Amino acid sequence: MEISGIISAIVIGIVIGVLGRLVVPGRQRIGLLLTIVVGIVAALVGTFLAAQFGLADTGGVDWAEWGIQIALAAIGVFALDRVAGGRGRRR
Repeated sequence: MEISGIISAIVIGIVIGVLGRLVVPGRQRIGLLLTIVVGIVAALVGTFLAAQFGLADTGGVDWAEWGIQIALAAIGVFALDRVAGGRGRRR
């Protein structure tokens, strides 16, 4: 992978991570770095899943692919908030 591909993955990961974080209701107690990592992973997995379902290469904007990526990021942010963000809290 070239440096431009890595930079693109980081930028897309930031966007997907932030959008995924906005979808999850309430306050998330995970940091920005974890949000970015979740976004990058969600973008990669979402692209793979969209390709498997034939949704990756459509004319115009790939709304289905973006939807899959954002949904995966939201799930990842929610899960990490429950696991990592919940430390030190009393119930």
